Amino acid sequence: METLVNQTIIIVGGSSGIGLGIARAALDSGANIVITARSADKLQAAQRSLNGGDRVKAIAADMTAEADIARLFEEVGAFDHLVSTAGTLPPGDPIGQTDMAGMRAFVDNKLIGAIILAKYAVQGLRPGGSITFTSGINKDKPPVPGGSVVSAIAGSFSYFARALALELAPTRVNVVSPGWVDTPMWDILGDAKAGYFADMTARLPARKIPTAADVAAAYIYLMQSNVTTGETLRVDGGHNLI
Repeated sequence: METLVNQTIIIVGGSSGIGLGIARAALDSGANIVITARSADKLQAAQRSLNGGDRVKAIAADMTAEADIARLFEEVGAFDHLVSTAGTLPPGDPIGQTDMAGMRAFVDNKLIGAIILAKYAVQGLRPGGSITFTSGINKDKPPVPGGSVVSAIAGSFSYFARALALELAPTRVNVVSPGWVDTPMWDILGDAKAGYFADMTARLPARKIPTAADVAAAYIYLMQSNVTTGETLRVDGGHNLI
């Protein structure tokens, strides 16, 4: 296993949720981190909460804007690992009622954004480094109705990573596939959150809904494992089995 001490890790979507959990875990592993997201205010709050001093840099960028991504990697320079957790709420309309503008925006955010990241990442990624993308449970358990688009996009990451792992070798490319994760995103449910989580916890084989810290461990593993590439690692408590 490779050490992350003094390595530089770019975390796209690092201002909250899973991305912020990865940032904390990476700092604990001795890495220097660059967190990036659209909102400069959220990034500054995240940077303060991490309390990593000079080891934490925050750069605002929109992963759907190629000029932003080009600027991000130019500003960072050479680095060792790229992690992308950025995303937005997926469309949920039945296929016959699909809002095409919303669907295209989702594709731009998730899939096209990942392609732009890969395009510019290769210019500064040091030999022996890695890229880790994020998909999700919807590829395995698509909501019905309304899950066709998100399932197609989430599933595409596994094939994208397999092909990139060959094209960019020896750079390693992998995917983490979480299920439900206990992050502030779920706070939108209000008082109903506890009931939803209790029901899902009882159904999961692991009898636990992962936290951001639980899921972050998978990203750390994929960055450190110098023989793991082209893989999709499920970290979902067994959600894909039920």
